[in-house]
This record gives sequence, C-alpha cells and structure tokens, in this order.
Amino acid sequence: MAGPLRHIGKKILRHHLGLFGAIIIVIALVVSLLGNLITPDKTNNANQINLPIALLKPMSSILFFEVPSPESQSFFDAWWNGRKEPLRSVAIQSYRIVNDTAILHLYHPEGKVLEEKLALKSFNNFRVHTKTFVLGTDGFGRDLLSRVIMGTRVSLSVGLVAVFISLLIGTTLGLMAGYFRGMTDSVISWFINVIWSLPTMLLVVAISFAMGKGFWQIFIAIGLSTWVEVARVVRGQVFSIREKEYIQAARVLGFGPFRIMFRHILPNLKSSLIVLSISIFGSAILLESGLSFLGLGIAPPAPSWGMMIKENFGYIMFDSAYLAIVPGLAIMLLVMAFNFVGIALRDALDIHLQ
Repeated sequence: MAGPLRHIGKKILRHHLGLFGAIIIVIALVVSLLGNLITPDKTNNANQINLPIALLKPMSSILFFEVPSPESQSFFDAWWNGRKEPLRSVAIQSYRIVNDTAILHLYHPEGKVLEEKLALKSFNNFRVHTKTFVLGTDGFGRDLLSRVIMGTRVSLSVGLVAVFISLLIGTTLGLMAGYFRGMTDSVISWFINVIWSLPTMLLVVAISFAMGKGFWQIFIAIGLSTWVEVARVVRGQVFSIREKEYIQAARVLGFGPFRIMFRHILPNLKSSLIVLSISIFGSAILLESGLSFLGLGIAPPAPSWGMMIKENFGYIMFDSAYLAIVPGLAIMLLVMAFNFVGIALRDALDIHLQ
C-alpha cells in the first residue's frame, strides 16, 4: 500500500511543481512582451550608461536632470526598440535656474563638489525627477532591473527559434527514417549518430563561427544543434505506428507516403513533440547563456543574462555580488520552470520517453 501512495504523492507533487513552472513561464512571457513599456530604463536594450552612478546599491534614489530627445517615435517603435536616449541625462544633487541657465550640482559618489552650467534656451524643455534603482546599477551605471527584464525577451526568443528549427528538422528526418526504413533509415541514422556524438556546445560554437556573430545567427545555430533528440524519438515511435491497421488501410487506398507521414502519423506524435519542445526550450536558454558568458553569444549591448554574468563576474568576491547572482537566478528559475512543466505534461499525457 505504501508503494502506490508514495507514487501518487510524487505525481501530485510534480503536478503542483508543473503549475508553479507554468506561472513562472506566463509571467516571463508577459514581461518579455511588455518589455520597454515596464522597464525603468526605457532606452534601446536598457543601455543608458551613466558612469557617476555606477555600482549603486539596490533601492538607491538619485535626482536626475534630463533633456528628452526631440525625435518623435511611434508606439510600436518605442515598444520594440525602446525610446531614444535623452539629449542630456545628468545625476545631480541639486540645481537652480539663473537667467535662463541651469546650474547643476552634479552627483559624485565620493561627495566631491562639481558644477555644470546648461543654457536652457538651447533646449525645448527639460525635466527634473527622481529615479529609484530597485536592483541597483552595474559597473556602467545601467539599471540592473531593466537589463534583467529585457534579458527575458532574449531568452524566450532563443528558445522559440530553437524549438521551431528542432521540430522542423528533427520531425522531418525522424518521419522519413522510421517510415521508409532500409537505406533511407541507415543514412539518416548515421547522420543522427554523427551529430549526436559531438558535444552540443562545441557544435553550436562551430555553427556560429560558420554563420558569423549576430543576434539571429546565434539563435539559428542553437536550433541547428538541438534537433537530434527529436529525430531519435520520432523515428522510434514511427517504427510502431507504421504497422497500425489504419496506416495499412491508407496504403491500400493508394495514399502517398508523404501524405501518410504528415496527415496520419504526425498527429499521433503531438504529445511526444510537446514534451520534447518544452525540454528543448530550457536547453536552448542554457546554451545561449553559456555562449554569452564565454563571449561567443549575442554581442553587447544586448541584455543577455549570460553576458550580464560575465560582465559582473568580477564583483562576486565583493559587496556587489548580486550583480552576477540576479541574472544567474533568472536563468535558473526560467529553466527550472520549463523542466517542471515538461515533467508535469509527461505525467498528464502518459508519455514514456526512452
């Protein structure tokens, strides 16, 4: 009796963990879609550099004197690419206006007295407001919370592209190998085994070098290295499905092999493909983060979590270790959420993957 109860308890636990993972994924999806609309730093890639406020502690508040950019933007451009950087953005301690001249007492981390004068007639308008940096700033004075939020969009994008490419290549090759068998299966299986024998990270690095360094090139390189598992699972399941009575009936009716594969066999693989897609999503996020940490991923200033860990790795031994820990926790939480959802779906769909 204890055995079945223990099994049921584990299944309930996996169900609740899957629900928790789904909530995390939904939150990450909403955050990535809103992007620049909710970030404190609304500039492109949340990359507004302000060296005097570098390495501010979390919840620090600083007064800013800003002259906004006069260029107009559409809502879609501001949402996707971020707002134009202000013409002037200065951290100040105080200011005063004297005869159309703004006299700014600049912020200095060591309390030094610095002053700057700006002729107000050169600008259309200006504003003075207080910014609160919830997670502090990095070594370049950029808002860490904004960078982490924008990094969510990068991580989900790489996962989505990797899943699409993996399903496209892996499903097609797996269907052909499992259905045609014979020489076709031998050739495809040989190719699968060759790719399978190569370390995934090494394969991604080789493909990225061949395609060149860039935003979409890295995404495609990761997708081209994660299709093998899909092909192996699809091939194995097609071996048994092709012998079913309805497949034999389709052959007797004269249906072509590709119609049988994509119209009759493929729909029966959707449960396995869903679970594999979730697994590939998490793996792709880890691969992109690893490549960015090694300097082979997305080029700065794109806010990749792996790149943020690399940039702030040197602060781990000091009192600013959170600069590297926060993006690391974001990677761990999102990958863990996809794994929890994958395990829960496997139980719900009663799938047994080898």
